[in-house]
Amino acid sequence: MQLSTDILNLLLSEAKERFLRYIAIDTTSSEETGTHPSTPEQLVLGKLLKEELIELGLENVTHDEFGYVYADLPASQGYEKAPVIGFVAHMDTSPAASGKEVKYQIHENYDGSVITFPKDDKLTISLEDSPELKEMIGLDIITASGDTLLGADDKAGIAEIMAAVAAWIRYPELKHGHILICFTPDEEIGEGTLKIDMDRLKQLKCGYTLDGGEIGELETECFDAWKAEFEFHGLSVHPGYAKDKMINALDVACRFFSQIPEYETPEHTENREGFYHLYDFKGGAERASGTMILRDFEEANNKLRMEYLETLKTTFESRYKGLEIKMKFTHSYDNMLKFLGSYPEIVSKAEEAILAAGLEVKRTAIRGGTDGARLSAKGLPTPNLFAGGMLFHSRKEYIPTIALQKATEVIILIAENWTK
Repeated sequence: MQLSTDILNLLLSEAKERFLRYIAIDTTSSEETGTHPSTPEQLVLGKLLKEELIELGLENVTHDEFGYVYADLPASQGYEKAPVIGFVAHMDTSPAASGKEVKYQIHENYDGSVITFPKDDKLTISLEDSPELKEMIGLDIITASGDTLLGADDKAGIAEIMAAVAAWIRYPELKHGHILICFTPDEEIGEGTLKIDMDRLKQLKCGYTLDGGEIGELETECFDAWKAEFEFHGLSVHPGYAKDKMINALDVACRFFSQIPEYETPEHTENREGFYHLYDFKGGAERASGTMILRDFEEANNKLRMEYLETLKTTFESRYKGLEIKMKFTHSYDNMLKFLGSYPEIVSKAEEAILAAGLEVKRTAIRGGTDGARLSAKGLPTPNLFAGGMLFHSRKEYIPTIALQKATEVIILIAENWTK
């Protein structure tokens, strides 16, 4: 199906307007609170999305106590027997950078020069650190102002789904079966499907997350992911009399973590290379703690990393008599290829839609995870589509406005493909 100019213009205006509205709401998630959702601000965005979905005329719109938003769009006339599919995006933004009081700037007709930020004159984006910008010369690019992330991960995905809904409502000639919309909280802290209502999703043939990066990306593979938590218990003694008595937990922990191979950290890995990533570390002489994530596309490689950490534990406890190291490994999510390999039709319909939108299909493996990985493990095959943003989780995050339109276009074309 060839979308008309009027429809394409609507997709761009709707997606852009909604995106700029949603990023103004701080929805940073937190690993510290233990609540669901982890931050109350996510409920603010959820409430707004519920109101907008009701205004658009969707059915069974709910916003539950855990922050999830669900809505049903009935099939267009004559396509009631088409498979039911779902589109999913997450409301929270990463705690890696502030998401509070986001102020955007639009760099119109980008000319390839260095992008600067008014609130941090030392922060820049250039073709050197983001070579994808070469493909965006002549386009309009949205960034934040330098003191926050932008929020394209994943408010771009939300805006694109909402823009598709607006188009389906305004243009009934756009064919689609029954569509379920689902917006989740806390994806960035690994809890995006923790309280999801699988009974509400059991009607689905498949789902598609809008949580990828570069225009044209289609992802069916992600990391196998583990969390490693460490506690170092030492013995504090007055430093003036500590010889052969003190076990400085913080000092020992520093030595322990210095044994992680530098070439297996995020700063030195790419493509299909896995890593250790220590992202939280604190303590004192009596006790220290650290939290690390382990990532690889092969579970066996992560098992080897855990064995190495166990060996380090044994070595350090032997070296420092009286030291106790506690380690806990928690599996976060599987490589979704394990589940999606059995559903080629779900992937091929997405590929066809991307091509029909005039784009190159970029099959990539996600160096991260999505709600789709967990949904696939729960029995709902859910590959990941591009949302269009780049340099996620950083103050350099950006998105070309054309990505908002193209992702929305792909959503509409996928829905049409499932009516055939």
